[in-house]
Amino acid sequence: MRHILIAEDDPHITSFVTRGLRAAGYDTTAAPDGETALILARSGSFDLVLLDIGLPGIDGFTVLSQLRGEGVTVPVIVLTARDSVIDTVRGLEGGANDYVTKPFQFAELLARVRIRIGDGEQRQVGPVLSHDDLTLDVRARRVTVGDEAAELTAREFDLLEVLLQHPGQVLTRDQLIGHVWGMDFDPASNVVDVYVRALRAKIGADRIETVRGAGYRLR
Repeated sequence: MRHILIAEDDPHITSFVTRGLRAAGYDTTAAPDGETALILARSGSFDLVLLDIGLPGIDGFTVLSQLRGEGVTVPVIVLTARDSVIDTVRGLEGGANDYVTKPFQFAELLARVRIRIGDGEQRQVGPVLSHDDLTLDVRARRVTVGDEAAELTAREFDLLEVLLQHPGQVLTRDQLIGHVWGMDFDPASNVVDVYVRALRAKIGADRIETVRGAGYRLR
């Protein structure tokens, strides 16, 4: 199992990213400050580091600089609220492999993690996704059920796209919130259930299965 270090001092973000990565099959360890992040990242135990810039103690730029100066080559994705060009360039020139600004959607972060680690999940991607007689055209934002077009809202479309990318796989509510609504959305909300009901009404009630205590699955 791939092991990811999450160097982040915000417990809400740490919890959100941890849940999403573990659901995607990764092991995680959290570091709440720069000193801890530096010690752990030096250990050689991690396949990737998610590194916040605004860490207490030693900031993320310093952690990154010391790691690269010591010849530590572990891939690093910088996570930060700083979105200026200067900070972006500083991070990349300092040795970061990628740069993600907050707030972000978990789907984007997970895609970047997989690229950097080299884990290519075997799933449908690309402009047209299909399952049985259900077809979703990503570029045209068009959904058809058999020969009939289904009119979906933007969120319904995004939710269906995620389900179509993982047919037969149980996706938790946390995963779906991360993919569709992003990290700032309240995980206690019933928004997923509401949108699943709306989606069922438009594409067929039997297409999305409720897995009690776990989440939803496209079947």
